Amino acid sequence: MNNIHKTAIIEEGAKLGDNITIGAYTIIGKNVTIGDGTIIDSHTLIDGKTSIGKNNHIFSHASIGTIPQDLKYSGEDVELIIGDNNKIREFTLFNPGTEGGGSKTIIGSNNLFMGYVHVAHDCIVGNNCIFANCATLAGHVEIEDFVVIGGMTPIHQFCKIGTSVMVAGGSVITQDIPPFCLAEGNRAKVKGLNLTGLRRRFNNKEDINELKKAYKFLFRNNESLKDLATELLKETSNENVKNMCDFVLETTRGIPFDRKAGE
Repeated sequence: MNNIHKTAIIEEGAKLGDNITIGAYTIIGKNVTIGDGTIIDSHTLIDGKTSIGKNNHIFSHASIGTIPQDLKYSGEDVELIIGDNNKIREFTLFNPGTEGGGSKTIIGSNNLFMGYVHVAHDCIVGNNCIFANCATLAGHVEIEDFVVIGGMTPIHQFCKIGTSVMVAGGSVITQDIPPFCLAEGNRAKVKGLNLTGLRRRFNNKEDINELKKAYKFLFRNNESLKDLATELLKETSNENVKNMCDFVLETTRGIPFDRKAGE
């Protein structure tokens, strides 16, 4: 049985699962689908072709699925897809995709979006991520799993953030950040490995040691970063190191770091 406040507006055509709670003065558009067990607090707007999975909690004054903030958008059929078990806090803004970016914004599961976070059009967000207050993802940003983005941090269009990255609060991201790394600054640069995050994620110390060696090889030698990644990729059998090397080889915006030979 659903618990829907009498002042909530559910437009005809909306599809609701079971055990859903919808608070006062919330508006659910006609093309919205909401999965079982999801809680939507008061004064929230969910609009557009938006699919929300199971057991999410969307807090008050969130705006989910409203049209992209892209002047090229002119009413095309676009979509926002949200997974399961996300916490989406107050005054967050999530937009669907655009025709030029594949028409979909996709958000995974088990993420925490703190207050005032913006996820713009055509973004792809993985699982188990944390976005602190006022983190801002511009269009076409890709975030892999287990990423932590500090508060007041904007991420430029088309940037990619690798798995298990930590970005310090107040940073400005304009280039790609490789997996397992720590980045900070304006403009942000790679400062080392995200060792705290790695220790939380990996029980095997050997994985962490292999990443330490890989990081030193890639970012502390006075040679082409992509040449080093190609060389290391041929030699390593560690899947996490391969992931880092592949990311380096595939980057389109470049990787920001200061090379310190010999360290």
